[in-house]
Amino acid sequence: MGAPDTTATGGLSIFFPAYNDAGTIPSMVLTAVIAARRITDDFEVIVVNDGSQDGTSEVLDELSTMCPALRVVTHPHNRGYGAALRTGFASATKSWVFYTDGDAQYDPRELGDLWTHLGPGVDLVNGYKTSRSDPLHRIIIGRLYHHTVKWLFGLKVRDVDCDFRLIRRAIFDRVRLEKNSGVICLELMKKVQDAGFCIVEAPVHHYHRACGKSQFFNARRIVRTIFDILKLWRALVWCRSDLTLPRPDDEPTVKRFDIS
Repeated sequence: MGAPDTTATGGLSIFFPAYNDAGTIPSMVLTAVIAARRITDDFEVIVVNDGSQDGTSEVLDELSTMCPALRVVTHPHNRGYGAALRTGFASATKSWVFYTDGDAQYDPRELGDLWTHLGPGVDLVNGYKTSRSDPLHRIIIGRLYHHTVKWLFGLKVRDVDCDFRLIRRAIFDRVRLEKNSGVICLELMKKVQDAGFCIVEAPVHHYHRACGKSQFFNARRIVRTIFDILKLWRALVWCRSDLTLPRPDDEPTVKRFDIS
């Protein structure tokens, strides 16, 4: 991989979907600003507050007065993880879009590592977890999910559900996301791969949740996710009804970089 293509990047949008993340979102935003300044002077930071009920709104109001680069987009009611991501992508104004969750299980400083993998032809840098810092039951469920959806959807990426991604915004001129649930990550990676975009993979660290609790790991949401996956499989694999157009001169490319 050559040097990063930074001569005409068009700037960097960083966004965080946040739901009841009052305890972690300030450090995430401030760390992201520091990381962005090491990369480019042309950046913005966006937080999509997805109807939080724990004081996240008040924290973000105060944070906005301290951080001119921060812009807050608020959903009056909780609309779901996928809806928060769709709002974040739609709100981004720069040529490159980075997102990760607001719960501090990933370190925004590692954005710099993803940025070093940019180069001519690279469309998306997908992080993959070197290890997962979660309770054992979540690790087991996560692995079952990962291997199942890779097989069902024919995915080549190493880590489907690592929410630490740097994406060329022009991708969304051809890829339209529709899901409001966490299945949106699967939808994103399937559509990007099928459209022939070049995906580069890079290792990132995953940390224990400092505060709050996961909104996904309960029986009701798991059952709902299973049905969402089956509906998505029917649309994208069985019926092939997605709205992306593959590149006529390119096959999907996935390149991996490992820790030496």
